[in-house]
Amino acid sequence: MFRFASAALMGVGLLFSVLAQALTLTDDRGEALSLDAPAKRVAAVSNFGADLLNSVGMTPVAVTRFGPFSHPDYLGDALDDVPVIGTRAQVNLELLSEVDPDLILAIRRYTEKDVERFSEIAPYMALNLITLDDSYRAVSLAGEALGRTEQTEALNAEFSSLLEDMQTRAPGGVSAALLVTGAEAPFIYYDHFLTAELLRRLNVTNVGGSLDAPEQGLPLGYRIRLETLLERDPDVIFLFDSNHERAFTRNPIWPYLSAVKNGRVYEVGQHWKEAAGPKARVMVAQEMAHLLYPDLFPMPDVPLSLRSHPYTGAEH
Repeated sequence: MFRFASAALMGVGLLFSVLAQALTLTDDRGEALSLDAPAKRVAAVSNFGADLLNSVGMTPVAVTRFGPFSHPDYLGDALDDVPVIGTRAQVNLELLSEVDPDLILAIRRYTEKDVERFSEIAPYMALNLITLDDSYRAVSLAGEALGRTEQTEALNAEFSSLLEDMQTRAPGGVSAALLVTGAEAPFIYYDHFLTAELLRRLNVTNVGGSLDAPEQGLPLGYRIRLETLLERDPDVIFLFDSNHERAFTRNPIWPYLSAVKNGRVYEVGQHWKEAAGPKARVMVAQEMAHLLYPDLFPMPDVPLSLRSHPYTGAEH
């Protein structure tokens, strides 16, 4: 009788232990997802997921391509052996199923169309990853899902402190533009896009301006004519990676821009376009501060292959 009671008590204890580990979280769709326990086998359908996992000492079971790279280059060789399952917008679901994840961390705007197929494989966490607030929330939410809340809250606190310190020291009086694409008219980012928000935190005016309803998130920016860009005439221009020759730099107006005349046009790394992860956002903020205020902020310890460099007009 005593043994039976003890076994029953042990069973109840185990049940309560399992229930205590179970999680119900709400992602950026406002949808609830349930985990029986903190996730251990996470598929990163975004470089954010790979970055976040790397930052807390975990390795994803799968990653998606990072621009022209198979793996996020700024994370070094830590992910070299991790299977690649396509792009953030076009995932090979068969390969995803084969790695048997217990959680999928994904960018909402690229993957929400496939929610049913993802959910058949594993719990699917859709993240906006557009604004700085999105980054903080995603780091915190993923930390809960991984059972690493203490680590992820520390990452957020450290980055918030870094930005506060930079904003206090940055003198301002500078304007900048974030441009991408190889077309005749470049695409320029609005203020709410995370990398543009970092400009504001460094007391820089983003000549891209604001979206009328930034809480909507999209669009991230718009096409701008070179004539309009010249009217706004940014002091600094950051060129995001492009797979094609930048036709707008051959426009006769291009040489008349102050940033061009003063040699303050920089080609930046792929991580500037996808800067929501804990490591990416630090790297971008520190390098941005140096390029904007080279006498105040030192060049961060970034491998030479990842550093931004002056744009010379010679395309890749």
